Amino acid sequence: MDEKNRKRAPGREESEGSRVARRPVKKKKKMTAFGVLLYLTFVIGVSAILATLGWIWANDIFALNKEPHSAVVTLPEEIFTTKEVKTEREDGSGTEVKKVSYADMDYVVDLLKKEGIIEHKLIFRLYAAVSNADQKLTPGTYELDTDMDYRAIVINMGLRSSSRMTVKVTIPEGYTMKQIFELLEEKRVSTVEKLSSQAANYDYRFSFLENIPLGDPKRLEGYLFPDTYEFYLGEDPKTILNKMLVNFDNRLTEELRADIEKRGLTIHDIVVIASMIEKETDGEDQKKIASVIFNRLNSDKTGGKLEIDATIQYALPERKEKLSLEDLKIDSPYNTYLYPGLPAGPIANPGMAAIRGAVYPEKSKNFWYILGDDKVHHFFSSYDSFIQYKNSLN
Repeated sequence: MDEKNRKRAPGREESEGSRVARRPVKKKKKMTAFGVLLYLTFVIGVSAILATLGWIWANDIFALNKEPHSAVVTLPEEIFTTKEVKTEREDGSGTEVKKVSYADMDYVVDLLKKEGIIEHKLIFRLYAAVSNADQKLTPGTYELDTDMDYRAIVINMGLRSSSRMTVKVTIPEGYTMKQIFELLEEKRVSTVEKLSSQAANYDYRFSFLENIPLGDPKRLEGYLFPDTYEFYLGEDPKTILNKMLVNFDNRLTEELRADIEKRGLTIHDIVVIASMIEKETDGEDQKKIASVIFNRLNSDKTGGKLEIDATIQYALPERKEKLSLEDLKIDSPYNTYLYPGLPAGPIANPGMAAIRGAVYPEKSKNFWYILGDDKVHHFFSSYDSFIQYKNSLN
């Protein structure tokens, strides 16, 4: 190629004698001793701050050097929501849908901070997010302390917590369902509203409940067996009621079930009768009162009317010391003065003595009984004798 037509390469000298212009190179300034000292001071200061914060956060996370302190915290059911989540089956055969409960961690973190169990809400939130803590908590009341690290705090607010607070509750024989629910609310086990809703709407799989329709809490009346129970504070109402129903089911032995069937009665019949016995007496007269009930049910003399005051009391909004004549006329399926046969259902939750009294009544010809001034029941086979004794009472 001709030298004249050759393109100049960028940056090539224009002619041999020409001088290439170059930018002056800036010389780096040397850092002064003061600058070095200032920089080192800044680095060391930032490092110290971060180290201090790290130590403070570590103290909270791992419960190091914290002041001893304990608190009782309650996680109410209202802060939990249930979602359906697809998960892999353990055997690897595919996926399945499971219901997972999630806690409102904003509520939990604020509560733990307020009660002095944690110091740094942000750090606990980060830990909770990483560890899926919102899926590990359970409604209930727990006793926590500052010796617990973050992991222990979460574990101790879970289903298998050893810190979950319990209470022993004794349910007396003859308590109505309403009285039982009020007692459980008083003991902070659950609330009347939650227990009533559970009783009305949950289909417990017990044979003795098969023919009792859902929709009314009274469907469990008579089957909440009186006993001493240990409950968690804030326990699931489904579990609470199930404990009492399981107890009833266990107490009703195969022998008792067979003897009830031999008599041509159902378990429900026996529970209804036992509940009346329980409300009429807590003494040794249970089998005698059972005898009167059966005699009246099967006699033309009484027209099958039981005329038991306790059934009227159950129908009234509030219990009265003494029933009036107007009370005896109340139009209710529990009014055994007005309607023959058994009342609409049990009127209390009977204990085993009353149940056995209903299954094995005393044989007698008595149709009436009355509580005397001596606080003893007196029994009569003759109506005239009954009236004569009744008129003699003060």
